[in-house]
Amino acid sequence: MSNVPEKLVYTVEHEYVARTDDSAVVRVGITDYAQGELGDVVFVNLPKPGDRLATHQSFGTIEAVKAVSDLYSPIAGEVVAINTALEADPAVINRDPYGEGWMVQLRMAKPEELKGLLSPSAYRSHIGE
Repeated sequence: MSNVPEKLVYTVEHEYVARTDDSAVVRVGITDYAQGELGDVVFVNLPKPGDRLATHQSFGTIEAVKAVSDLYSPIAGEVVAINTALEADPAVINRDPYGEGWMVQLRMAKPEELKGLLSPSAYRSHIGE
């Protein structure tokens, strides 16, 4: 059974959104379910700080032993930070997807878009748990 934290919201593409100390900025990564389906993560291609993303726009790729998958922005916003630690150790996504395995921080263009994302219970239903 996958770990689906109650304090996050989710996408059908298996990204999560976590609030940060700055109410205008959120942290985005892939879910525990997604990392488990991918297998061992070996490379992540992320955007640059300053890049502007539209909702559902591909912002990079994640490469695992099994496959390469696109990463999609859950909401519109500007990339304010990327997790540079993933360059040296992308497998941290497998070990700690909701903590040290985060990918980007976005300054939200439309915070109301968060209301359109999946609740933890809806995400659990989506993945069949």
